[in-house]
Amino acid sequence: MDADHTLLARVADGDEHALRRLYERHAADMLRLLRRLTSDPGTAEEILQEAWLAVWRSAGGYRGESSVRAWLLGITRRRAHDRLRRAALTTVDVDEAPEPADVRADVEGQVLASLGHEEIMAAVRRLPRRSREVVTLAFVDGLPHRDIAEVLGVPVGTVKSRMAHARARLVRSLRDEGTEGT
Repeated sequence: MDADHTLLARVADGDEHALRRLYERHAADMLRLLRRLTSDPGTAEEILQEAWLAVWRSAGGYRGESSVRAWLLGITRRRAHDRLRRAALTTVDVDEAPEPADVRADVEGQVLASLGHEEIMAAVRRLPRRSREVVTLAFVDGLPHRDIAEVLGVPVGTVKSRMAHARARLVRSLRDEGTEGT
């Protein structure tokens, strides 16, 4: 990703063409994230523009500790949360509820292996926001834990913990859903 680093350095120097190239490379990923965070396509587009304005203004602050893509997604996520907070559209976060301590990995694997894509995606959509973000960034966007931590502005250990909690919730949800039909 040296090309992205070079482009971002050029953006920091005021190169509008470099900003356009970064936009072409990453705007679709940023918009996909925004569409997951807000249900209104118009709002997602507005936030995307705000995010790119923030990129233009803060490109000189990029420290290179993560990929440019993760840095851009982090800016995008922060802009979305700022906008949603201002609009009072955020919901109560049930992700803070304590998790049961004993979840067995072998049961998890069996449950996940026995289900189809649609059932799993429906269960992911039912996850609390924080858990859903981590799962989506990992499996849809293909980001490693380090980059997810950068996007979310949390330590890597928090990402790992949220991933473990999300997996446990998914397995419970999918297992319970499977027993309802019997």
